[in-house]
Amino acid sequence: MSLNIFWFLPTHGDGHYLGTAEGARAVDHGYLQQIAQAADRLGFGGVLIPTGRSCEDSWLVAASLIPVTTNLKFLVALRPGIISPTVAARQAATLDRLSNGRALFNLVTGGDPDELAGDGLFLNHEERYEASVEFTRIWRRVLEGETVDYDGKHISVKGAKLLYPPLQQPRPPLYFGGSSGAAQDLAAEQVEMVLTWGEPPAAVAEKIAQVREKAAAHGRTVRFGIRLHVIVRETNEEAWAAADRLIAHVDDETIKKAQASLARFDSVGQQRMAALHGGSKDNLEVSPNLWAGVGLVRGGAGTALVGDGPTVAARVKEYADLGIDTFIFSGYPHLEESYRVAELLFPHLDVARPQRPEGANYVSPFGEMIANDVLPKAVSGRSELAREPGDPKSFASKLAPTGA
Repeated sequence: MSLNIFWFLPTHGDGHYLGTAEGARAVDHGYLQQIAQAADRLGFGGVLIPTGRSCEDSWLVAASLIPVTTNLKFLVALRPGIISPTVAARQAATLDRLSNGRALFNLVTGGDPDELAGDGLFLNHEERYEASVEFTRIWRRVLEGETVDYDGKHISVKGAKLLYPPLQQPRPPLYFGGSSGAAQDLAAEQVEMVLTWGEPPAAVAEKIAQVREKAAAHGRTVRFGIRLHVIVRETNEEAWAAADRLIAHVDDETIKKAQASLARFDSVGQQRMAALHGGSKDNLEVSPNLWAGVGLVRGGAGTALVGDGPTVAARVKEYADLGIDTFIFSGYPHLEESYRVAELLFPHLDVARPQRPEGANYVSPFGEMIANDVLPKAVSGRSELAREPGDPKSFASKLAPTGA
């Protein structure tokens, strides 16, 4: 099985060391462009763009990098409860068309109650997942060409529809990560790619089995991916030394402050990450070559695979044997580490190389949309290229040119 390997855009900051301004660098558009172009040229399939108040906006970052990349896909965040599902569907379709089918979407319910309150969202953990289920049902159906009426507990829409279809049919794939029971229920029902943070293989296997069972109850199958940092060097000794250097400026007081801040999160996944290291630098190798040092001061993905190329590849293959086909990697600093991963790790793996999608013959309607809702009349010799309002046929059924 060829593996899909993604990289990461550090829109919340980057540097040589964690927990300090020592060895840090400014992350501006030029730097993000360097990383994206490196990932594109090195053969990474895509990049994950993080979301939250500590990050630059993922949609704007993706849109700005489309013109300077060729094959790279952009995994951007959908935020239920913060944006309308219909507006999000229009944005998704636009990004997909403008990128020539290089848009992927990551459903992020959020795990920081303080941040969510700042964005006007005051739902508790269970309510957020209820709202996320409603959001995703609407978002999927609208992107797939339906006109949607939906009356939910948290979200209601009437006549929600999309006039300009996405390039990827029936819609771009949806990614999602979560460890709670509610998150697994949502994943089993609605998404294509279920993500996990880098826990030991036994814990990951348990989560995969749980989601597979729930998906089967819906008559579905899902794919799985994992989010990990990577510290790969020419020798294992060099790799472990690099891991130690990464947290060389992290003292006990910094760890204490970081863990106190992360403790307010109601994310089950974040709680599981914190439990791996317990807020201590002792015993950070929580599984062979799986190091929890990143999570001492960083929220979200907190573990790294550490070793030389063959060793890290062996650990990657252990996860792949569990059913994981997509790996979202990162490393500090992200520009240099993208090259190390490509040069030292890729030769030991079967890496799927990205291919640009077919254009599917889609172009926008000929003429301006009438009254914000009605397609212009077809010109002789040209087919209608989008659905008439109320037409039950799919977008794709009208994309073929006439006279072929």
